[in-house]
Amino acid sequence: MNHIEAVILDWAGTVVDYGSVAPTTIFVEAFKQAYDFDISLAEARAPMGMGKWDHIKTLGQLPSVDQRWQAQFGQSMTDETVDEIYQTFMPLQKAKVAQHATPIAGALDTIAWLRVQDIKIGSCSGYPREVMEILVPAAAEQGYNPDCWVASDDTIGSRPGPWMALENVQKLGIKDVANCIKFDDSAPGITEGLRAGMWTVGLAVTGNVIGLTESEWRDLSSEEQNALKTKAYTELYQAGAHFVVDSLADAIPVIQHIMANRARQLRP
Repeated sequence: MNHIEAVILDWAGTVVDYGSVAPTTIFVEAFKQAYDFDISLAEARAPMGMGKWDHIKTLGQLPSVDQRWQAQFGQSMTDETVDEIYQTFMPLQKAKVAQHATPIAGALDTIAWLRVQDIKIGSCSGYPREVMEILVPAAAEQGYNPDCWVASDDTIGSRPGPWMALENVQKLGIKDVANCIKFDDSAPGITEGLRAGMWTVGLAVTGNVIGLTESEWRDLSSEEQNALKTKAYTELYQAGAHFVVDSLADAIPVIQHIMANRARQLRP
């Protein structure tokens, strides 16, 4: 079977929440509330795409964060510390995630095209189920209804492991993982797709690598935009993406190219 059976879409920065803003600011706020500890937005973005508990733990292991944490508390973060920050993070995230459920411009047009091609729409996220249970209906009210969704705590592990992507394969009844395309705006999400045996497409402009809202992006000069795009494309290709585009709105030619590859029996 050479047809593409499904695309597996990330959520924030891929289909909704231009710039992947919702989780980033909450990490900063959670560290501040739980321990009166300051992290930067750039630091908060560094592990983006991972499950949120793992994200917090990885944040604490960043050399810049660990050095300041040890200076303030006399030791590195422990798992118990991560638990406390996570418990602070969760209600903050749940309170705000629905505010960032608006589909990114052009995303629904590409999804409508996929429907016409009889391609199934799977999805997964670094958000745990209790957050997804708020985000999914909020996005549905604005026209986004994937065929299935998988949360970071629904499987044995989350990104950069393959488990969420493969859970989509099972839920959607996919016959061959090579007939799937994983779309993501973060390096862990690209690795997830690769480890699941899928084609991978990185999204450079709308996601975490650049990390700007749509209005912030539009306010930049063309020179500034080009510099940021070059950095984002490079980072996503270095993560192993087979293809990189600006946004899901630009993805149809790449999907058609992958369909042609499958018609020639090529695999990722």
